[in-house]
Amino acid sequence: MLNRQLFFCLITGLSVFLAAAEKVVAQKDSVHLEPITVYGFAPERFMSGLKIQKVDSVTMEQFRFRNITDLLSLNTPILLKNYGPGQLATVAFRGTSANHTAVLWNGLNINLPTLGQTDFSTIPVAGFDQLSVQYGSSASVVGTDAVGGSIILGSSKPQAGLQVMIGRQQESFRNNQTLATLKYGTSLNSQWSFSGKTAVYDGRMNNDYRETLRRGIEIIRSKTFQKGLVQDLFFTSKKHELSAHVWLTENTLTTNPQNLAGRELTRIKSSRTMLRYQFEDWVVRTSWVRDVIDYAVGDYSKLDHAVTDRLGIRGERTLEWKVGSSGSSIQVQTGGEFTHYKTQVENYQRPVITENRGDLFVLTRWQISPRLLTSVNLRQAFVTGYNPPFTPSFGVEYRLVQDKPYTIKLRGSVGRSYRVPTLNERYWKILGNPDIKPESGFNKEIGAESVYRLNKIHSFTGNISVYHNKIDNWTYWNPANNFNVENLQMVIASGAELQLGWKGNWEYWKFGSNINYALTKTSQEKVYDAYAVDVVGKQLPHIPVHSGNITMFAGYKWFRITKQFQAVSKRYTTADHIQSTDGYVLGNLILESNFSWSFANASLQGRINNIYDTFYQTINGNSMPGRSFAISLVLSAKTPEK
Repeated sequence: MLNRQLFFCLITGLSVFLAAAEKVVAQKDSVHLEPITVYGFAPERFMSGLKIQKVDSVTMEQFRFRNITDLLSLNTPILLKNYGPGQLATVAFRGTSANHTAVLWNGLNINLPTLGQTDFSTIPVAGFDQLSVQYGSSASVVGTDAVGGSIILGSSKPQAGLQVMIGRQQESFRNNQTLATLKYGTSLNSQWSFSGKTAVYDGRMNNDYRETLRRGIEIIRSKTFQKGLVQDLFFTSKKHELSAHVWLTENTLTTNPQNLAGRELTRIKSSRTMLRYQFEDWVVRTSWVRDVIDYAVGDYSKLDHAVTDRLGIRGERTLEWKVGSSGSSIQVQTGGEFTHYKTQVENYQRPVITENRGDLFVLTRWQISPRLLTSVNLRQAFVTGYNPPFTPSFGVEYRLVQDKPYTIKLRGSVGRSYRVPTLNERYWKILGNPDIKPESGFNKEIGAESVYRLNKIHSFTGNISVYHNKIDNWTYWNPANNFNVENLQMVIASGAELQLGWKGNWEYWKFGSNINYALTKTSQEKVYDAYAVDVVGKQLPHIPVHSGNITMFAGYKWFRITKQFQAVSKRYTTADHIQSTDGYVLGNLILESNFSWSFANASLQGRINNIYDTFYQTINGNSMPGRSFAISLVLSAKTPEK
């Protein structure tokens, strides 16, 4: 209660200050600055001190026919656990669990409320235009689940003109993907413009493997059918923007399809809709999301059917002032959001569960000088029957070296985080616990980033981070207690990340390489019962201490070759470290060629996955397939607006 009273006092005080400051600043023309209008959802503006990695368009093009699992595994130090092609894929962000990563689509958290996570195999790269990876706790900015990090997906506004794209990929094991995209934009009159994107995709993973065993371990067969529709519409003028966003997706997974008695069906349908209106520095957003999960084993005549609806509204205002004549500026965003949940799950304690959640937040960004930037963010969440912790954060960035061929930026942040227990954790019959406590974390990190440009040919980048994340009341489905849900008390996740890059650009030749490495130590520091003393201080299951990847490429004119390596060290599969899974090194090879004509382009790509036919498991007891091949062709044409 004290935290909420403190937060309300801060909100009230800040509101009074903003109202007074706006009047005072308006009276002094020398320091008044018209607000800078930024369209779209850009939480990165208020994440000073946190590590943020933006994935470039070239990388996204390489993974156009694949899901986000493959892209992140080979281009970031994030660990993803994959049961197989088209099967469940979850993330372990900085040593945390799959429930500790917020996945945002245009600012909307799309984690399933029942499970509290996202199956990354259901998120194709074709479903979004922009991708940012935010490392560390950002709950004060984005809300619940952002304990280990956040995945930020966005839709970009197309340019004027008409662009048509269609592509097809054919893979080994009778797997294939098809996608088509239409982008359009035009001026409606002297004040308003219209643009949009319509995209459809279809993927079929038959997974007809040549072998059933690898080194005596079964390859779990599966079939996956995935389809989706993405629709973005933008109406824009000088002071207004109205946008509508729709993402419909369906993913049907069948494991052991050849075994009629033991086959398992999981079908997830998600309908995500959003309407957003911005007038100068005011933004209002409404959303409706429906997630449907069907599950069955053996006989599909009776499905476990779960439906969850979310209806939300969010309002915010952003203000910005210039302070003095030194270039100092302050940007403040205040607002709140409310979401109503309604879920119907057969195995819940009640047939229909409803819940309300709300958030109030104040986000600040102070550019003190050209070298120094700080952020102070405050958030208080409200949940039916719960009291989530007050989550403040502070971040700072200092440009130690700038205006030279090389730059060095130092950064650091501290912040609280929280995770609201999932609906399954609270309301599942017998195993659930309505009194389970919300998780509360405290994250600290420091880091440095550098860019060095040697003449006009070579450029080097470097990024290093060290972090320490303490998470209280970590939620756990305890196998020692018949999988009843409990709080683990405390988990410490700490480690370091290193990212290095080099690019060389000559007239016809281009070379480059990127290295990502993660050192991850995560262990339980307080036990949930007297019988778990032997697991204290030991690495949590399925999380390797060492992991990383290397990408190297060479290009000549319209041709490019890319070699990818991924390495994961030994992982323990039980909390007491009695069982483990060996580490592995994978290699992939990509050959690409682009052709251009007047208003048309063609892109041809060939890929060899697991080029060394390495035996490996990301989950113990589930062998992954060996070497495979894929070839794709993308045709596009663009007619610019006259």
